[in-house]
Amino acid sequence: MKKIKLGMIGGGTGAFIGDAHRRASRICNDFQLIGGVFSKDFEKGKLFAAHEGLDTHRCYPDLNTFIEREMALSANERIEAVSIVTPNALHYQSASKLLKAGFHVICEKPMTVTVEEAEDLQKTVKKSGLSFALAHTYAGYPMVRQMRELVKSGILGNIHRVDAQYYQGWVNSMIQGTDSGIQGVWRLDPQHAGLSSCMGDIGVHAFHLIEYTTGLCVSRVLSDLSPVKDHIQLDLDGTVLLQLPHNIKGVIRSSQVTAGEENNLTIGIYGSKASLKWSQENPNFLYMLSDTEPTKVYKPAHEYNTQFAEASHMMPSGHPEGIYEALGNIYKGMAKSIRGEDTFDGEFPGVLDGVRGMKFIKNVVESNKEGNIWKEL
Repeated sequence: MKKIKLGMIGGGTGAFIGDAHRRASRICNDFQLIGGVFSKDFEKGKLFAAHEGLDTHRCYPDLNTFIEREMALSANERIEAVSIVTPNALHYQSASKLLKAGFHVICEKPMTVTVEEAEDLQKTVKKSGLSFALAHTYAGYPMVRQMRELVKSGILGNIHRVDAQYYQGWVNSMIQGTDSGIQGVWRLDPQHAGLSSCMGDIGVHAFHLIEYTTGLCVSRVLSDLSPVKDHIQLDLDGTVLLQLPHNIKGVIRSSQVTAGEENNLTIGIYGSKASLKWSQENPNFLYMLSDTEPTKVYKPAHEYNTQFAEASHMMPSGHPEGIYEALGNIYKGMAKSIRGEDTFDGEFPGVLDGVRGMKFIKNVVESNKEGNIWKEL
């Protein structure tokens, strides 16, 4: 099958997330990277393109030039889909221009930096008729998809509570030194990151995981956030209480300053009949807990899993898969959508997930500023 021609905005030399997207697109085996805008410094962008073995003539100095020159090519030659892996503040403008020009889009999260931008982009996606994927990567893990399908089956009974945690420690060592230790880190700069650091970067992943696995929309949030240090402008730590339909309670605990933590994302869904627990640092294990039976352990690549989960593993049983394969599953779903093939429900997060994420970030920040009060989503 012919591969989909892929472009990339951002993600050049030294960019972890750009490298992750390139690896994921190769793993799913449906895309071929052709060119893009890899750096705001055009010369550095061309060096990167050459290092990747790309045609430097398909490396462009800016987004407008990319669109103009690609659209001048024949339909058989031009790039078809574009990955946006820039800092947050550039997501909306880039996605909007690309969609209006006729490119399918895979966008890093958060989708925008305001709710208004997110809702406008939602209209643009609908009007374009093109495919749009949001890189909530953790939705690509086979056992997260198994979790979603098990909840949907009703096996847990009535859900009582949802508990999600996302702890990292990478910012802690930076802020414990001098102020100069954080300069140049765009995630801590409101001009580039938007309203929030911790909740905007990782808390929103926990929020999406809750809505993705339960199939329920959070109705209200109450937050308590902290910048930890006086000179930091954005939150680095926080707790958010959640209310969901049917009087279900939940909580998100998220931090970028928990010393020694790496990428500790966990979720527990607790029901009247059973409960499910999953951890990103041990992603091949999904645990079902019960008052009446021994704990069950689900693993990928076994016939007892749902069809969706089994369509999402890439290796035989016993061979660990990780973040690249999870993101590869998002790309795989996007490729099927671009080709007009049938996709599983939830095979890749879309523009609505982006709108929900921005409403979460906005209201969590406002709840904290207004004295830790409940805010409607």
